[in-house]
Formats: sequence, C-alpha cells, structure tokens
Amino acid sequence: MLVTFAVAMAKGVHRVVDVAWGIAFTAVAVVTWVLSAGYGDDGRRLAATLATGVWGLRLALHIARRGRGHGEDPRYAKMLARAPGKPALYALRTFYLFQGALVWLVSLPVQAAAYLPRGVDALLVLGLVLWAAGLAFEAVGDHQLARFKSDPANRGRIMDQGLWSWTRHPNYFGDFLVWWGLYLTACASPQTAALTLVSPLLMSGLLIWGSGKRLLEAHMTQRPGYAAYKARTSGFLPRPPRRRPPRPEPP
Repeated sequence: MLVTFAVAMAKGVHRVVDVAWGIAFTAVAVVTWVLSAGYGDDGRRLAATLATGVWGLRLALHIARRGRGHGEDPRYAKMLARAPGKPALYALRTFYLFQGALVWLVSLPVQAAAYLPRGVDALLVLGLVLWAAGLAFEAVGDHQLARFKSDPANRGRIMDQGLWSWTRHPNYFGDFLVWWGLYLTACASPQTAALTLVSPLLMSGLLIWGSGKRLLEAHMTQRPGYAAYKARTSGFLPRPPRRRPPRPEPP
C-alpha cells in the first residue's frame, strides 16, 4: 500500500488504490504460503493461496482496465475535498494504511488455512465450490456490465440485463460468496473457525453497508431510471426481478 501511495502521488490520481486492493490480498496469500512451508497440509496451503491469488489478480486487472484513461474516482475526490489538514496525509491514512489493515484482517482465514495440518475435507471442498461460484458470478457480472457500457446506444441507460436483472450488485454478491468460501478453508478446527469468523463478517459489512453497495447507490440514486430499477431488482441476494408495472394507457 505504501508503494501504491507513492505511485498515486506521482500520477496525481488515488484511484490506483482500488487496483492494489486485489494485489495486496494476493501478496498476503503468497507470503503466507512461503512462511507456512513445513507446517500446514500442502494441499490446503496451495488451495487457499491459488484461490486468493486468482480472485485478487482478476479483480485488479478488471479494475485497471476499467479505470484506464479516467481521472480521479468521484468518491475519492469528494473525500479529499472535505479532508481535514493536508489532503496527502489524509489519503495516506484513509485510502492506504486503513485499507492495508483491512486486507490483513479480512485475509485471516487464508493465513490460518495455510498452517492447518488437516488434509482435504468436506469443508475445504465446500469452501472451494462456494469460492468458484462467487468468482464466476463476479466475473460474469463485470463482463456483462463492460459489454453494456461499450455500446454507445446504452449511454445514460441503467444496466438491468443478465445477472444485473437479478441483483443490483452481482460483483459485490460474488465477493461475498468468495470470502465466505475462503473462510470455510480455515474451518478444519473449531479454534480457527471461531478466530477467523471476523473476516467474512467484516467483508460482508464492507460490501453491503460500507464502501460497496451503500456508497455506489448513493452515487446512482439521481440517475434517470434508477428508482424504477431499484424497485424491481433485489438489492443484494439474487432473485427473479419483480414484474414491471404496466404502462398507463394514453388518454
């Protein structure tokens, strides 16, 4: 995160921290895999490391592509405009050091799983299945949105197709599944299950009430058509869309 801060200051854009988010999780997983050699079961160590790395690097690459050629993220620009004291120091504390601490805390199951001596079990398999479902949900949702935005005919329209017709946040719901799946990889013992439960709970809170769904919807609420989309589409957990109200007949 400190390296990313230096890059952001050189570029004059703090949105690069969003790219570093996925890379930081991958770094934690790789370092843990190296340090846990000779302690945990090799299969579990490798599964937790690869699952975290695939998720983190895919997310980083997607965000980097999406932000290419754009200026500052409106969320960060708004926060910096109201920052007390020097904006650079505020950004360092709030965007980088705080997120670095979150990365460490959220990744506790990945760190713990690498030191567990127990081999492949049902919870590990279930966790990887849940992780795969979440990764697929997130990746498909991101691809559908990118394809929708690439069509000039959709400029100004609300994306309400594919997975986006089942939930307003398929990417956040995918992250939700990924981290509950990774949590299950650390549940081979009651102790680690209890000690690492904070991870998926914290990630769920961030996605639903923190910097994910809540902030995005506050930004989108003034967009034309968003109120109708919100009325017929689930806010998080996927479900079939509600029927659209019939159009009033012309007088």
